[in-house]
Amino acid sequence: MVDLTFTLDAVRQRSQLTLPIRQAVIAGWTGRDPVARDKHIAELEELGIARPASTPIYYRVAAARLTTAPSIEVSGVESSGEVEFVLIGTQGRILVGVGSDHTDRKVEAYGVTVSKQMCDKPIAPELWDFAEVADHWDQIVLRSFATIGDERVPYQEGRLDGMLPARELIARGFGGGGLPDGCAMFGGTFAAMGGIRPATRFEFEIEDPVLNRTIRHGYDVIELPILG
Repeated sequence: MVDLTFTLDAVRQRSQLTLPIRQAVIAGWTGRDPVARDKHIAELEELGIARPASTPIYYRVAAARLTTAPSIEVSGVESSGEVEFVLIGTQGRILVGVGSDHTDRKVEAYGVTVSKQMCDKPIAPELWDFAEVADHWDQIVLRSFATIGDERVPYQEGRLDGMLPARELIARGFGGGGLPDGCAMFGGTFAAMGGIRPATRFEFEIEDPVLNRTIRHGYDVIELPILG
């Protein structure tokens, strides 16, 4: 379990809250459009990563991997980030955030579940109430930027109408009981512009064009040497 402190940006007020996260889930292959979904699957197949057993699929990782820190440490140079919306269950409510499913791509080639566990999962320290965005969910935009060399470049962008609806994603993973309290679920990602590649810094955001607000976060990637 890990306790994370967030700012809840509600329409009428902002407040601080600390949430105990007991379960972390990375939902994969969540594309609503099978063509776009298969494009991302093919993108990973080029790296030697096998096709998933099902779509969507729900990988478990240690809750302690979630972090709001401004940097993470990784082994070697084979990892990269992916922007994803994040749903958190708490006291019967669903809160919405944004995070990065930072993954070791070399390990992913022989074991996706293991690769998910290899890296910390950065998450922005700000949340929205799902009830405030549910009626225009499909208009919300995910976006990311990667610093590669000395250049900050656009890396991913897409609207959530390209993903399975949030309630459907929850229902497929957890049944009629809904998202459990204390569960943080990452909701899937978009293909990378120019292909998946490592970066020294990764920045990501979720934009609500209807309520005119954005949550942004970024982190430095510190590469640790692999010896022997």
